Amino acid sequence: MTLRFHEIAETRHRILNALSADKLRLIGEICAGPRPTRILDLCCGKAEMLCTWAVAHHVTGVGVDISEVFLAAGRRRAAELEVSDRIELVHADAAAYVVDETRQFDMVSCIGATWIGDGLAGTLDLMRPRVAPDGLVVVGEPYWVEPLPDGLVVHDLGVEIASLPGTLDIVKAAGFDLVEMVLANADDWDRYVAAQWMAVADWLIENPDDPDATDIREWITAGQRSFLEVERRYLGWGVFVLRAHP
Repeated sequence: MTLRFHEIAETRHRILNALSADKLRLIGEICAGPRPTRILDLCCGKAEMLCTWAVAHHVTGVGVDISEVFLAAGRRRAAELEVSDRIELVHADAAAYVVDETRQFDMVSCIGATWIGDGLAGTLDLMRPRVAPDGLVVVGEPYWVEPLPDGLVVHDLGVEIASLPGTLDIVKAAGFDLVEMVLANADDWDRYVAAQWMAVADWLIENPDDPDATDIREWITAGQRSFLEVERRYLGWGVFVLRAHP
């Protein structure tokens, strides 16, 4: 998926992952404790997590994303919820920002974008220096519900993934403990993916002569078949809350 395809397909999404608003609130209750919490959110998308948690839990934070389209939506959301003074949104490559940033945060998150570190293990390595010693690392990641049969492939997956026990093994090997998790269900997946179909269909009606129209039509068609044939049965998605070993 190109960045532009991503922006078009998720035009109507506030949360750019297979995560309901209720589950996003639940993760906030788990991660944002009674003390002031400073968050670094890598690939923050439209910053729904930072904005809603700033309201509910009085967090402050920095969100980093490569999409100016998503960041503009995030700034509008922050203004709508009157939390612009607590949320800083930065246009940058999240992996490079991790390398350059020197501050430590109470929580560092990367929800559904572990491609920034070429997978979960590499992304955890990027995140670890930025989190305070007693802080939390929060990652959103797909996993295999059951082994994928020979001959089936997932369209546009992007990174290698593991089963749930395999994900635990990666977390442990990277020097973290798994302390909590919130998993998507089939309805969460459906709402995230199917809403993209309508967004793209409407965009194609409005932009039939766009140079990318043929490519995005082929991309969404292939993704739709992949989801219905393979992903809905074999692929899960979850948010994993980690704490680094001392």
